[in-house]
Amino acid sequence: MSELPHFDPALTALIVIDMQRDFCSPGGYAQQAGLDIAPMQAVVPQVQRLLAAARAAGLMVVHTREGHLPDLSDCPPAKLARSVAAGAPIGSAGPLGRLLVRGEQGHDFVPALRPLASEHVIDKPGYGAFHKTTLGPVLGAFGIRQLILCGVTAEVCVHSTLREAVDRGFVCTTVADATAASQPGLHAPAMAMIGVEGGIFGRVCSTDEVVEALHQARAVA
Repeated sequence: MSELPHFDPALTALIVIDMQRDFCSPGGYAQQAGLDIAPMQAVVPQVQRLLAAARAAGLMVVHTREGHLPDLSDCPPAKLARSVAAGAPIGSAGPLGRLLVRGEQGHDFVPALRPLASEHVIDKPGYGAFHKTTLGPVLGAFGIRQLILCGVTAEVCVHSTLREAVDRGFVCTTVADATAASQPGLHAPAMAMIGVEGGIFGRVCSTDEVVEALHQARAVA
């Protein structure tokens, strides 16, 4: 195990990205688009462990969901066209309701990872969690400077949020085994990109490392 990261609970937030039925459950957007949802389902236990450790250490916890208004007025035409090309048009009917539409069953979180009433939920229309959302002001209001990121997908929404966060000056840790890619072959390259140029996008750790670091932070506090 490499040197553990250091987290100050008062300055750190856990960001759980898009662990919602549309990406992780049968009949959701991802499966309708022909993706294998098994990798997304497989990281649920690791995300549960991160949530438990973050809550015990007193971290701020933020859950994000990707989805659009029922009239799709916040869905750019280019994004809608990409979803059509993928075979899962945003807003079309699916087994879990209209795909990637807020308020539908598919837009909700998987049952095992439901937020607590005290935790923050950020509904986002784009891939990055800062784009056209209140995430930046919310983190700023609590003085957050460090982020722990997990969720799906590694190569799209996790990486988009990570890059937005780094540009905003946050120190970021991405939890490799608590993220999943839409295709297994994309996960390792997505993680490898983070560490180039001396860790240009922060560092990559395992769930075990982050849980242990949070346990130590809690002990110190």
